[in-house]
Amino acid sequence: MQKTVDERRTDLYNLLPTWERRTLATHFAVYCELYRDRTLLITPDSRYSYDEVWQQARQVAKSLLALGVRRRDHVAILMANEPEFVFAFIGVALVGAVGIPVNTMLRPDELDYVLRQSDSQYLLMHQSAFGVAHARGVSERLEVYRESGSATLFEVVCIPTGGERGDEPIPDNLRSWDSFLEGASEVSDAQLHDRWQASEYPDETACIIYTSGSTGKPKGVMLTHENFLRCSFATCLSRAFEDGRRICTALPLYHVFALEEGLLAASFVGGTIITAPSFVPKQTLELMDRYEANDFLCVPSMLVALLDHPDVGNYRWSHMRALMCAAAPAPIPVWERAVKTFGVTELATGYGGTEVTASTVHNEVGDAPDRISTRVGRIKPAGSSGLKEYGGANVQYKVVDPDTGEDLPLGEVGELTVRGNIVTRGYYKKPDETAAVIDKDGWFRSGDLGRIDEFGYIELLGRSKDMYKVSGENVAPREVEDILTAHPAVRQAYVVGVPDTLTTEAGVAFVELRAGIRVTRRELLDWCHESLAKFKIPRHIWFMDPGEWPMTGTGKIQKFRLRDIAINRLNMKEA
Repeated sequence: MQKTVDERRTDLYNLLPTWERRTLATHFAVYCELYRDRTLLITPDSRYSYDEVWQQARQVAKSLLALGVRRRDHVAILMANEPEFVFAFIGVALVGAVGIPVNTMLRPDELDYVLRQSDSQYLLMHQSAFGVAHARGVSERLEVYRESGSATLFEVVCIPTGGERGDEPIPDNLRSWDSFLEGASEVSDAQLHDRWQASEYPDETACIIYTSGSTGKPKGVMLTHENFLRCSFATCLSRAFEDGRRICTALPLYHVFALEEGLLAASFVGGTIITAPSFVPKQTLELMDRYEANDFLCVPSMLVALLDHPDVGNYRWSHMRALMCAAAPAPIPVWERAVKTFGVTELATGYGGTEVTASTVHNEVGDAPDRISTRVGRIKPAGSSGLKEYGGANVQYKVVDPDTGEDLPLGEVGELTVRGNIVTRGYYKKPDETAAVIDKDGWFRSGDLGRIDEFGYIELLGRSKDMYKVSGENVAPREVEDILTAHPAVRQAYVVGVPDTLTTEAGVAFVELRAGIRVTRRELLDWCHESLAKFKIPRHIWFMDPGEWPMTGTGKIQKFRLRDIAINRLNMKEA
């Protein structure tokens, strides 16, 4: 019989009655021994137990030592969701280096920026990932680096995937993965142990993870071992993980969502991560069914793709209990369809970001769809990982005036501001950007608009920089988007402000309709008139096809690009 939420949380409190300060390497050493015979990792082509993952990670660590990697060296990881990513992630921690997980969808110039800005000295990579043939471009860049001395990167290890041309060989100036692993034989267990013990500093930077770049150049967020482990244990408590939870996700491990909410959180309870190199709806449904997933981590676009798949009703869903859909808002009908289709009883959304190691808040287990669709959650319980000064949690929140930074009363709309033991210390080599968002008392200004209700739940209303003014009146785009998506014909909608000579700024709505349903702009404007003040009603509405949305690598809409599209269209119209 399934344990209650309270019983599961009691088990977790008993698992860690006092907080053990550990590095990621020591964490996996402990839990890979505790759960050694259980399955930790499943991909479409492989399956690894906790012990097998640990042994593979040790081999990678020895190979890194043979390559010459020192403590605090920067090792970039450009890999899809394959087993080698997990081995490398743990192996880098074992030798006391800093991991730089890199977005596999980056184009050459973007990748060049991340490698240079992060001072990466080593790169472990797949030959190609997400349809991008990285090896050729990296090979060419490596020669430029060596000739000009313009970058620190001097060794690249490549896992063959065949490239875009099937059997394309690995460039000669890149080291093959097999050759790299052979180096492990040169390093003794004692040498690895000595390096591991010399690297036991939980407050040191474990990873630098780059923001998705929805605005401007990506920034490298520095996260410590403690950040990761405290945040992931709090996720276990908040979502009341049971022993052995099986989580399916195709979200990329190079971002904090899948890394913290999935891999790291599951490791505390001897759970399993079921993943794949990319999100293919039918494959995901098959993996969830075949391996009896209990939980699914996703963004709204993924969830809708599964619900809309014609074969979704042909699989068994009796094993599904939980679902976490976050990173963007999902309307009530999507949550309701998920409950009906998968039979899940524990819906979850959350809020956070790279700068706070993933999530700081979740909704309570058992919250209804109407609350989940309007609130992103309350601060996660932390158990032994929390601190007294934060009320036993990992973080505390307040709302400030976006312009003055002054604290606002409970219930007022302003910029959400957070501090705690899972908040980054700053952006790598960007002191000005760090100082602009983290004050002397450690408060991080999220850039998000919201309010905190009397129950401690956060209502997210968009980005503070997304707020625009119409004739002196502030408009929060999320409020308008909620009204538009409540229309039965609207699948999703996003609103941006653009310059306007008459009212300073005006609202522009981009709307995607549900398949087979039509509605006119006038009908949508009339719909808005019923619920919104006149100044909040969009001046312009444009319809979008599903494939037209500008997206980041994590499935978020790039609003700054929507704003550019709107300005260009309006300028063309005027011309």
